[in-house]
Amino acid sequence: MPDGSKMCPGRFFDAARFLTILPIGPSDDRPDSEWLARSLKFFPAVGFLVGLVSAAVLLLASPLWGPTIAALLAVLAGSVVTGALHEDGLADTADAFGGGWTPEQRTAIMKDSRIGTFGALALIFSVALRVAALALMPPSMAAGALLVSGAASRASLLPVIDRMNYAGDTSAMKVSYSHSPLRGSEYCFAGATLALASAPLIATFTPVFLLPLFGSAVCGAMIAAALALWSRRSIGGYTGDVLGAIVQTFEISFLLALAASTPTAN
Repeated sequence: MPDGSKMCPGRFFDAARFLTILPIGPSDDRPDSEWLARSLKFFPAVGFLVGLVSAAVLLLASPLWGPTIAALLAVLAGSVVTGALHEDGLADTADAFGGGWTPEQRTAIMKDSRIGTFGALALIFSVALRVAALALMPPSMAAGALLVSGAASRASLLPVIDRMNYAGDTSAMKVSYSHSPLRGSEYCFAGATLALASAPLIATFTPVFLLPLFGSAVCGAMIAAALALWSRRSIGGYTGDVLGAIVQTFEISFLLALAASTPTAN
């Protein structure tokens, strides 16, 4: 099926079904082989929606229970919307890279449904660090940070999927898949979406804090890139679990860096 035969809303639904458990749009049991590549430009938009849910929970909970419980509920809300997809990927990746000695061992560990010591520690620190970082920020800033981290962390997946090889078994996939390079217009669309998602947070900053905001985004991108390169060296590319781990590590790094830049944190 050529890409032109499927309208943009359909591609958005593909992205939403890939990244969340939300029943968005009509189900397509037999998507064309380019469904992933063509839906990538909507990843930041879907991430923004996940962040929007988390931000709404945080703002509603803050007056009732204070910053810590509000942050915990916000992180929980994001995990519920995504079906803990990214947390699962982080745990599997931590177990695989921490306990495997060869690419074959690592990919086998990723397929194991059991969680090991590395995976358990990764989950604990992922939740704890995100909650702690959000609790250090004023509620309006924390809500904006959830919007940006939701969109930016998913945007970080675009170059990984576009430029790296898939290290899993494509024949075992439940849907058809073939690699297709991203187009310049698709990168631009994703970038524009990310810019719109950043607007609420930028509005809460005085000009002097715009540099730390940019620095926080760079920090998240660098950590995500380091994990992607580690994955390429360890298993020859990426898997779905690695993508989830990249989302998590980006969010953790971004939120920690941003929290360190806020007056409340100092």
